[in-house]
Amino acid sequence: SKSDVLHLYRNLLRNSKKFCNYNFREYFLRRTKEDFKCHKNESDPSKVQQLLEKARQDLVVISRQATLSQMYAADR
Repeated sequence: SKSDVLHLYRNLLRNSKKFCNYNFREYFLRRTKEDFKCHKNESDPSKVQQLLEKARQDLVVISRQATLSQMYAADR
């Protein structure tokens, strides 16, 4: 559903912004936006489900890595 996709998109952006390192943060923000923009016109239900599952897996990885990034942030 459209609301699930928007919720997932917002969560990916929110978790991407948690990285302390600028390069990682900008990479994940850019990658998230490009991936969703690239597949916005997808109409095949099985392909959409496959893309949503991949995005959910990416969210788990990004949130875990963002937490680790905050734990081991280098002080300047």
